[in-house]
Amino acid sequence: MNITILFGGSSYEHEISIVSAITMKKVLKKSTLTYIFVSDDRAFYLVDTDKINAKLFSSGAYKKGKKLTLKKGGFFSDTLFGSKVVTSDVTLNLIHGRDGEDGKIAAMMDFYSIPYISPRLEASALSYNKLYTKFLAQNLGVKTVPYEYLSQGDERKIVMPYPVIVKPVRLGSSIGVSIVRDVSELDYALDVAFEFDAEVIVEPFIEGVKEFNQAGCYTDKWELSLIEEPQKEVFLDFEKKYMDFARDSQVLEAQIPDALKTKIQESFKTIYDPLFKGSIIRCDFFVVDNEVLLNEINPIPGSMANYLFENFEAMVYRLSGHLPKESKIKIDYQYIHSIQSAKGKA
Repeated sequence: MNITILFGGSSYEHEISIVSAITMKKVLKKSTLTYIFVSDDRAFYLVDTDKINAKLFSSGAYKKGKKLTLKKGGFFSDTLFGSKVVTSDVTLNLIHGRDGEDGKIAAMMDFYSIPYISPRLEASALSYNKLYTKFLAQNLGVKTVPYEYLSQGDERKIVMPYPVIVKPVRLGSSIGVSIVRDVSELDYALDVAFEFDAEVIVEPFIEGVKEFNQAGCYTDKWELSLIEEPQKEVFLDFEKKYMDFARDSQVLEAQIPDALKTKIQESFKTIYDPLFKGSIIRCDFFVVDNEVLLNEINPIPGSMANYLFENFEAMVYRLSGHLPKESKIKIDYQYIHSIQSAKGKA
């Protein structure tokens, strides 16, 4: 199978996306990979698969590659004899953060009829925004971590007791996140978060909370990963997550009771189906007093959470054969014809 890896983007998580994309070369070993890089000014470049490495992008050498345009049916390069399509069976959206996770790429893929693995537009909009994720989960009956919401112009006061954790609403990879242990630290934490977003959510910081990660997708059946209990310090900061996103070997399964495993899996399924069909997502859950609480949805997880699956590549193949398809709308201009006919008789 020929898989296009789309990565980069105009995002604070641009570099994370590069790490994830390079990792796919170690994971999708049986596939023919085509790498398309989206620069920070949103230009598309074809990257030589054999020469891909982090320095290629930090040095700007990627600009020597062919510049591509997006048209109906795929990505095209211009030649002396016209445009030539870049051969691909499916595109794997690996752009973390803005562009990739907010729905822009999904909308373009749908508009140009390009098969792709990624959340669709509505799923992207709801999972990219942490506040909207809360609304989604609550509407579906999945419990979440309690929260308060602040925008940049609001009074800087919270009701919940300290310690708390402050998060930008539209960012992942722990960027702009701070733990606040008393009121004297709140202003600085909000300053940091507001550097990246005009809105934040504040949640209770639960020391030593049990966290579990569940990834998966739906093909013609549920394909759920093992459940991981991530080993971490106080929380996974940017540097730790940067290294984690380069993982390419399966991790150990969490040793938890079957009843808890079932609760986590059922919560995942409730979130996923039907909104996230066509994508591989990871949900991160907290367990507090034996209750499963959704912490966040990772619509495009680092390295696609390949390390949670026994055979990630085979699953990608199966998913590519079960992607959602837009229904064809037939335009016959019957209404306009009827108006014209009526005018002709008048």
